[in-house]
Amino acid sequence: MTKGGMEGLKAQKEFLPGDVIFAEPAYAAVVFDSLTHVICHTCFKRQERLHRCGQCKFAYYCDRTCQRAAWLNHKNECSAIKRHGKAPTENIRLAARIMWKMEREGSGLSEGCLVSIDDLQNHVENFGEEEKKDLRVDVESFLEFWPPQSQQFGMQYISHIFGVINCNAFTLSDQRGLQAVGVGIFPNLCQANHDCWPNCTVIFNNGNHEAVRSMFHTQMRIELRALSKISPGDELTVSYVDFLNVSEERRRQLKKQYYFDCTCEHCKKQIKDDLMLAVKEGDNKPSAETVKEVIQFSKDTLEKINKARLEGVYHEVVKLCRDCLKKQEPVLGDTNLYLLRILSIASEVLSYLQMFEEAADYAKRMVDGYMKIYHPNNAQLGMAVMRAGVTHWHAGLIEAGHGMICKAYAILLITHGPSHPITKDLEVMRVQTEMELRMFQQNEFMYYKMREAALKNQKIQVMPEPSNETAPSLFHKKE
Repeated sequence: MTKGGMEGLKAQKEFLPGDVIFAEPAYAAVVFDSLTHVICHTCFKRQERLHRCGQCKFAYYCDRTCQRAAWLNHKNECSAIKRHGKAPTENIRLAARIMWKMEREGSGLSEGCLVSIDDLQNHVENFGEEEKKDLRVDVESFLEFWPPQSQQFGMQYISHIFGVINCNAFTLSDQRGLQAVGVGIFPNLCQANHDCWPNCTVIFNNGNHEAVRSMFHTQMRIELRALSKISPGDELTVSYVDFLNVSEERRRQLKKQYYFDCTCEHCKKQIKDDLMLAVKEGDNKPSAETVKEVIQFSKDTLEKINKARLEGVYHEVVKLCRDCLKKQEPVLGDTNLYLLRILSIASEVLSYLQMFEEAADYAKRMVDGYMKIYHPNNAQLGMAVMRAGVTHWHAGLIEAGHGMICKAYAILLITHGPSHPITKDLEVMRVQTEMELRMFQQNEFMYYKMREAALKNQKIQVMPEPSNETAPSLFHKKE
């Protein structure tokens, strides 16, 4: 079931929730085309001011440390971009970095790798007409970019590399984990098989160069972390897709993107599908026809919402959500997928518009639904609970906000670990809300007075602008 085409990975010893099973640096990685000037090309952190490479004027870095660390991988790219006149697309840049590394090290097993790039599956034989056409365009663009003095590879091998990228490229996120910013190849990770209810999660860690002494620096890497207790000999699995879809839809996505039929327990037995398709029970149980109409209305609304979000018309998004919820609430159950999707969008956009009380109500209902569906140690659940906690804090609902922040912190300690920037941020919030909660419990009136004064004196921490992307998925697919 793996995209890598191997037997999968087996645990050699016992692991407990939160244990790092292995960490792996990228074989090669590049920043997305649209973000090349705002993301560091070494650690993939988003920074206000970046240093530009003086040679090619294309690559950007946090500082000299990141620039020096990048030189081995950027050297060939730098001169090729100057020769070519401009930088090619991310797919071409990634393929080129892979092949320059092969030119330097040979195509066998790299240090610390369980599998070589040659042995990763490319699935080119499964490509449809559209994918074959894209592949031909990529190969032609690559040949135009690839310098004549570099080692020359045959057409079939170049196609193999693009096939590997197509089904094995891993999404890299910024240090806050909220936006997908790049794409990389991690050969060991490719060996982990898929399960919709996995026992491991993969987290991207941007590394840390802030310590004065370089011996304390850590490099950019992915970490495979245990989500539950794993015994020796157990297979290590990760989920390639978000669980928040009925089994039929997850299987369709997996077949389309990774060319295999999912046979995991949750798909075979359609576990949790009933929750995701839930309708109101009791005396006023809606007819099948009414349910069908509301689902269709929800699908149409989600399309309109996407359009309004792309145009940045957020008040229109709020209106669409409110109208849709009015239709959904008498008909759909609390864990219904379509209700949860609208609640998620509504809470995010209302928080951005600083309408925190209404946002908090929707966020609470969303989190209650997620808790019944997701694995208790799911990273996306942890991030959603964190956002809901911050929204409640902004709404002045300190008790509920603190409770959610503590819950999110417990999840992220397992999925991200204590040293990840997101977990560290959350720890600061947890301490702050705990202090505020004590003050609130001692003297509610004084608490609100002090809060009001504090918010007047400081620029309110505005929620990030809603992104049009879903949360970064595990493996990157070219649209």
